[in-house]
Amino acid sequence: MSEERVVPKHIAIILDGNGRWAKRRHLPRKAGHAEGARNVERISRAAKNMGVRYITMYAFSTENWKRPQEEVDALMELLESELRSSIKRSMKNNVRMRVIGDRSKLAESLQKTIDELEETTAGNTDIDVIIALNYGSRDEITRAARSIAEDVSEGRIVPDDVSEEMISGKLDTWDWPDPELLIRTGGEQRLSNYLLWQLAYAEFYFTEVTWPDFDKKELEKAIDYYNHVDRKFGGLKE
Repeated sequence: MSEERVVPKHIAIILDGNGRWAKRRHLPRKAGHAEGARNVERISRAAKNMGVRYITMYAFSTENWKRPQEEVDALMELLESELRSSIKRSMKNNVRMRVIGDRSKLAESLQKTIDELEETTAGNTDIDVIIALNYGSRDEITRAARSIAEDVSEGRIVPDDVSEEMISGKLDTWDWPDPELLIRTGGEQRLSNYLLWQLAYAEFYFTEVTWPDFDKKELEKAIDYYNHVDRKFGGLKE
């Protein structure tokens, strides 16, 4: 008798390869980013139908500000447009949308769009789609450490109170379980400052397929890989 297939409750994805996808088609980089943005909705829908409960996607890192200003401006415009259009789609599909990362550097109009998106979809229950925007894990952990230091300074806690659970509760992802599976598209095999704390026990799946070409079939392959990994914790098989 074959074992029942397990679908990860939480999948994290690094969306890589938009520029290469465009270059291969002799298109401008912004065309790759646009197609990649459209794929967020397609993969979120596929994941929901497979039974995934949470999916976190790395859309814009704290390091991405170093890209050419023209590209950054185009990305910000695209992200705001996509998030705004996500409101109606998310309500139709019962999707709860959330954004993690440092919002303070984002344009005021983008911050307002994020607030509206989160408030409008807060009651949806089929899947949480979490967009990492101006996100960097080192920055996130630094902000968490600063908050804990302030609690100690103000006398709300003492150093011995600090625990893994407390740190996790100070992170941007405090509201969700840690991902069981990380997918990175585009052929690179590194974390790029993404969910360093949360991915401590996740399985990693790397594929040469660029993000715009990553479809339902490719997502199935990643989940099949997850099912065939001999997962061990503390030296014991799961």
